[in-house]
Amino acid sequence: MPARPDTGPDFIEALARGLDVIRAFRPLRPVMTLSEVATATGLARPTTRRILLTLVELGYVRQNESGFALTPRVLELGVAYVRSMGLWDVARPHMERLCARTNESVSIAQLDGSDIIYVARVAVPKIVTLSVQIGTRFPALPTSLGKVQLAALSPAELEAVLAQPTRSGLTPKWRPDAAERDAELRDVRARGWALTDEQLALGIRSVAAPLRDGNGTVVAGINVNCHASETSVEHMVEHHLPLLLQVAGEISADFARLGTVPHEVVAS
Repeated sequence: MPARPDTGPDFIEALARGLDVIRAFRPLRPVMTLSEVATATGLARPTTRRILLTLVELGYVRQNESGFALTPRVLELGVAYVRSMGLWDVARPHMERLCARTNESVSIAQLDGSDIIYVARVAVPKIVTLSVQIGTRFPALPTSLGKVQLAALSPAELEAVLAQPTRSGLTPKWRPDAAERDAELRDVRARGWALTDEQLALGIRSVAAPLRDGNGTVVAGINVNCHASETSVEHMVEHHLPLLLQVAGEISADFARLGTVPHEVVAS
């Protein structure tokens, strides 16, 4: 595998390759052979084998007659991130109340390149076009969660973020040119919330608001997600949006307060 571009002298290639192997497993490829993992990562078979067997010993991968598969222990990596942020503990009771008042699923996601990744979710049992779980990745621009975060970026930051290719594997319905994109994000920035009406995929309609830290920086987005055949845009804006904006403000305030609380007690 060729050397990675733009890496510094302290870059650990072996660690990067291990993460590449973990990311090679996708929803439609839960079990993979050694050859399939090697092909997906671009690594040599001997290197891939050593990495997989190391992950087996660490408990992140299991091996059977069909090949290799991730174990639930991999979730510890993502959960550690969410716990370190304190976001889930802060947001959960607010999200549960919003879910109960709207009877719709409520999610929080953060930007990762040109995608969003879901980091918290309280769901209702409804059939939607796309399955969403913690760790699900979608292109940011056609989602309400992505729009409220992209709108907070400077023009240079926006171009750099959107220049990165999506890793979601999804082609959205809405693919605007730069002028239409910028006009949409200006509107989001001006009103402080975002709406998507089947721009990601058929049947998905959502409204989102930004979540901020104690410095006022947008750190995530929170949304209410509806099925387009059940909930009109008018009802989302008139009923769900005021509740959402209230909850976003409460979570942001709680998150800001959390940042002022010492996490360690130092003996004097």
